[in-house]
Amino acid sequence: MNYTEATSPRYSGAVAAAQIPTGAVPDTLRMVTFNVKFSLRPDLAAELLMHNDSLRRADVVTLQEMDERGVAMIADSLGMGYVYYPASKHPKTGRDFGNAILSRWPLSDDRKIILPHLARFNATQRIAVAATMHVGDHAVRVYSVHLATMVANGPGARREQLAAVLADADSFPVALIAGDFNSSSVPQIGLAHRLTWPTQHLQHTDSFWTLDHVLLRGLDIAGGSGLGIVQNVGDASDHRPVWAHLVFAAHAAPIAAATATQ
Repeated sequence: MNYTEATSPRYSGAVAAAQIPTGAVPDTLRMVTFNVKFSLRPDLAAELLMHNDSLRRADVVTLQEMDERGVAMIADSLGMGYVYYPASKHPKTGRDFGNAILSRWPLSDDRKIILPHLARFNATQRIAVAATMHVGDHAVRVYSVHLATMVANGPGARREQLAAVLADADSFPVALIAGDFNSSSVPQIGLAHRLTWPTQHLQHTDSFWTLDHVLLRGLDIAGGSGLGIVQNVGDASDHRPVWAHLVFAAHAAPIAAATATQ
């Protein structure tokens, strides 16, 4: 069953006021993207996100293959706010299956982007989840993306799915697109949309492929070692989380200027 309504189902939780960072905007934003296989072990994923040195204290986390219970558990464990939209009830689990954005900063203007092309064999749909993260006087448009698998749709269809996300992101001067692209080449189309692709040469994020990626506009990787994956995830998932330390690019517009250009 696909959730074809653009605005529902929708689940969210606000970050507690006491958890919102205060003072100057930090020099570095920490982000993580993690496909948590069918949301089977959100408890193990939460433990990893809390205690692994590369993942802990993230400012923003994008999750895929989640149900609402798993999203709420992880967000609560990390002290983060969240927005979650399911794409469908997955035929293998009978549970909701979708994407989430977790943030230590306030989120606004969230939406579900229904991607083109149903899967060949079970007609399930894929989505992206978008929200604006307010980091001091900067607005960062964040997308949690999950494109179709290689079996479900070919590379042309996956490029068209990503193109739908890129079209939405085009009007935002600062954008972070992260998630499971189910491809080591499809993210390349983001380059024509003034996005950088820092994960192009990343190590494998599942057993054989580099499927999980990050595209950036108005943000840069901090230093030469500000990007990587966590190899050992135990039974938390069949994917490896990707992490990055980000800095605002010199040309990144603060929120007042960003609003004026949209």
